[in-house]
Amino acid sequence: MSSVANKLANAAERDSSEAQALISDIRKALVEIRSVAIDFEKDGNSDKVQNLETAALELITSYEDCACFAEAIREVPRVYQPSNQRTDFKKLIEAEASKVKGASPAVQNHPLIRQFREAIWNVHHAGQPMPGDEQEDIVMTSTQTNILNVTCPLTGKPVIQLTDPVRCVDCRHIYDKVPIMHYIRTKKSPKCPIAGCPKVLQVGRVICDSLLHVEIEELRSSGPSALNATNIEDFTDLGDDDDNNE
Repeated sequence: MSSVANKLANAAERDSSEAQALISDIRKALVEIRSVAIDFEKDGNSDKVQNLETAALELITSYEDCACFAEAIREVPRVYQPSNQRTDFKKLIEAEASKVKGASPAVQNHPLIRQFREAIWNVHHAGQPMPGDEQEDIVMTSTQTNILNVTCPLTGKPVIQLTDPVRCVDCRHIYDKVPIMHYIRTKKSPKCPIAGCPKVLQVGRVICDSLLHVEIEELRSSGPSALNATNIEDFTDLGDDDDNNE
């Protein structure tokens, strides 16, 4: 990799990390807003609940803007083409952000606002479909999550009980830190222990990223239905041929 490419990759990583920190703060704020709104709903303060939903929508708009910006910055080193002319990185980032934003859901249909509305609905109507929805639709939307596995594949411990969780940057699977670091250091080719995952783990790429604790807390607060969601992988089979041959 050239010197320019290295500098660009390092700058992108730094700026993207700063954006991720802001994204994490927004997610934490949304969790707090939802908690307060639930209390207001229990007390029959529907006007205050509506005001908090409006605030949540504004935060989700900011969340999506930051997420698109972070993703766009990460893409810049990949799409950058050296030339004799000066590169307009602002336009390059804006173009990438536009691509990402085009694939994002509308704010009113965003999974995070759906989580908010379902939490309010469940105060008085737990177990009942929300108006205008079929039960299957509720399961698909309310359980959307970035948590790919609900237990550590090495210890079998639920991720919501992990005190020191880490996640692979490449495959996004979650592990208990001490066992997975021991696994990586003692295997010749430490493939992700999730059955069927082909990624080879590296110490520097298995980390506690800025959103991991927030997402685990969201999973914890979602209740048993999220843990049983069909869109979450939960494989703990370690008996693949590669491991048996080591």
